[in-house]
Amino acid sequence: MAGDTGGRRPAWTDPDCPVARTADLVGDRWSLLVVRDAMDGARSFTDFQRRTGIARNILAERLRRLTAHGLLAQVDAPSGRRRLYALTEAGKDLFPVIVTMRQWGERHAFDAGEPHSVLVDRDGARVPDVVPAAADGTPLTSETTSVLRRP
Repeated sequence: MAGDTGGRRPAWTDPDCPVARTADLVGDRWSLLVVRDAMDGARSFTDFQRRTGIARNILAERLRRLTAHGLLAQVDAPSGRRRLYALTEAGKDLFPVIVTMRQWGERHAFDAGEPHSVLVDRDGARVPDVVPAAADGTPLTSETTSVLRRP
């Protein structure tokens, strides 16, 4: 597993399931919001706290854990007077997950006509729905896939 766990092996909810391991690492509300905000430009402790409203002690723990697991890295601020947080490649790899959650929320977590933020590309166009696709380009669903369990 990537990231420093302080020499401890994490207690996985389901050691053989990638979904469960991912949920163990980033499945709580605050961790996902920290990752979301890092993708949206938050870099300092203050940035994260202002954007999320999270209590300082909880934020400190989430930042520590996300850093220990290799999703965030601490970097020197240009002034050199403090440390900032930056997404690692592993953290950036969560982008499609965040987009998919956002799009699910747009469809299912708001009443019709209720205002919400919208994700747009650099030209200002709404980001199209993320849809998993087979090698031949056909859309995949839970009905067209299965999990191959390894012994």
